[in-house]
Amino acid sequence: MNPWEMLAVLGAGVGAGAINTVVGSGTLITFPVLLAVGLPPVTATVSNALGLIPGSISGAIGYRRELRGRRGRVVKLGAGAALGGLAGATLLLVLPAAAFETIVPVLVGLALVLVVLQPRISERVRRRRERTGSVAPPDGGPLLFTGLMLASVYGGYFAAAQGIVYLALMGMLLDDGMQRLNAVKNVLVAVVNTVAAGFFLAVADFDWTAVSLLAAGSAVGGQIGARAGRRVSPAVLRALVVAVGTVAIVQLLLR
Repeated sequence: MNPWEMLAVLGAGVGAGAINTVVGSGTLITFPVLLAVGLPPVTATVSNALGLIPGSISGAIGYRRELRGRRGRVVKLGAGAALGGLAGATLLLVLPAAAFETIVPVLVGLALVLVVLQPRISERVRRRRERTGSVAPPDGGPLLFTGLMLASVYGGYFAAAQGIVYLALMGMLLDDGMQRLNAVKNVLVAVVNTVAAGFFLAVADFDWTAVSLLAAGSAVGGQIGARAGRRVSPAVLRALVVAVGTVAIVQLLLR
């Protein structure tokens, strides 16, 4: 990488760390940047998973106040996330590179749909609960555990918008505040990225320069996101994710 490309990767890491902490979908920023500087799709995904771990941990630490009293929930859901993340990482390496290049635009497109629809889904579920007088089961029950585990398979495979998927599932199945759900989401993302990265270190190719730049940037971005998360409008971040994701899809389709 030349100095300008290195600066772009570092900046993408900061942006991804912040957005992942507040909403999710930071990979939709870092992934196209890694492709633009010349990394093959699979190498870019592996490097991205490794590089964003510090950002996930930084964001979880930044939201530590909202995690108080949620240890049991985090441990239970984290176990499912770890299993799913390992399965997704394995799937990434089992499928041929050509298949991966075909699947990625579809995954990004589905992620963008979730980004757009998540507020409406959460609102409809909330209204339905109010009408029926029902309450969410403690810790979401088997349905949430299974759903998060499957979402983590996707997270270990590509990771784009996995945080949005987690928030959508927990918002539908848990009776808790959005900030607390976001705090749990940050821990789950950190678990999936760490498990996947540990697997990748042993068997996959990655770019240490990209990993180092993303790690430094995302760690800073995680703290920025945690501080701004209670003040920044989710609608603004959601619009940014949709815009960047659309560019990513176009870029992938034109490769």
